Amino acid sequence: ETLLRGVCGKAQLLDIFENFIVFDETASGLIKVLARNHQYLGVNRAIDAVRERKARQGKLGVFWHTQGAGKSYSMVFFTRKVHRKLGGNYTFVICTDRDDLDTQIYKTFAGCGLADNDREPCRAQSGDHLKRLLSEHKAYVFTLVQKFNKPVDPKKPEEWYSARDDVIVITDEAHRTQYGMLALNMRNSLPNAGYIGFTGTPLFKEDEITRRVF
Repeated sequence: ETLLRGVCGKAQLLDIFENFIVFDETASGLIKVLARNHQYLGVNRAIDAVRERKARQGKLGVFWHTQGAGKSYSMVFFTRKVHRKLGGNYTFVICTDRDDLDTQIYKTFAGCGLADNDREPCRAQSGDHLKRLLSEHKAYVFTLVQKFNKPVDPKKPEEWYSARDDVIVITDEAHRTQYGMLALNMRNSLPNAGYIGFTGTPLFKEDEITRRVF
């Protein structure tokens, strides 16, 4: 009964069919990926947060995964559904703190047909390149947080990387690098952006800093 009510209701089934199935061209061949229940529920809550981003002052929440729970695919489902269902010209900045994570996530997006750095550059090579990419209304920009390496005065719009309010920063491993100078540079350079954190690590129990930031 739970399966029938949760999956086979008309609205849910059509939503799954339209927005929660992707085909990923992996090294071992093409695979069909269907969202798990936590991805379906989490992505739709994140979509609601994007709709309410002004009232939420850009804090879109924390998407908490355990290891192996399909974090990269959740990002694909989320960004693709925003582009499909909310319209507009959203730019997603996928921000990590390690080269291997950046490559892993980019390969998932590329395998699913959402990005192609060779045809349309979207991976920041330096801080200056990142600033240039953010001025070009890309659908996706992939960067390390370390490339936000220049202090930005939030009171000087000429120093901002973008003043748009339809930029959404997706921070992977949000618990590690979002409370220091690099994160401050990022937020000062994208003052009107929305921010959503993805993490596989439990929130700090003492003051839940990840929850307060995102």
